[in-house]
Amino acid sequence: MTGDSPSGPTDDIMCATYRALCRHGYADLTMQDIADEWAKSKAALHYHYDTKRGLLLAFLDHLFESYTERVADPAEGTPRERLDGLVAAALDPPRADATRELRTALFEVKAQAPHDDAFRERLERFDRYLQAEIRGVVGAGVESGPFRADVDPDEIATLLVTLVNGAHSRRVVLGDDAGMPETIRSFVDDHLAGEATTDR
Repeated sequence: MTGDSPSGPTDDIMCATYRALCRHGYADLTMQDIADEWAKSKAALHYHYDTKRGLLLAFLDHLFESYTERVADPAEGTPRERLDGLVAAALDPPRADATRELRTALFEVKAQAPHDDAFRERLERFDRYLQAEIRGVVGAGVESGPFRADVDPDEIATLLVTLVNGAHSRRVVLGDDAGMPETIRSFVDDHLAGEATTDR
């Protein structure tokens, strides 16, 4: 794959891949579909990416970059406010990324992870990043007092990431998150904040 400037062909190809995934889904997606969305030839697309697999791996890298820009510890407010903001960002992507078609396509991409180490490694990066951000906020809250001193930030982060992933899956399978945001807030109330904080 050749290197491109941030405003060059690579960004255009990522946008075309996004549109093609929304239109065709993962299983039926072809390089020709992506080339059509890019409004250039399949040969031109192959100049940048040899295979559909390689292009989709690059697309996951592209999504990860935007994810880390959007989903991060707000760093301002109380620990509870920071945690609520972080989880809300992870649950509710911007409208441009929130189409049911794209969520479904990415759900199909995740199904490749058990069979492909490269897909699995890239998908795991999302979880590791979110877990680290949550762990940092929870640890800060435990240290400064609003969160219970007997909680394990690693354990809480793992459980919250699992709940966020469950909410994403329910949106694809059932068409909505079935009250998952409220479930997550209740989890924080019951297992993290308890009676020790008024930051609610």
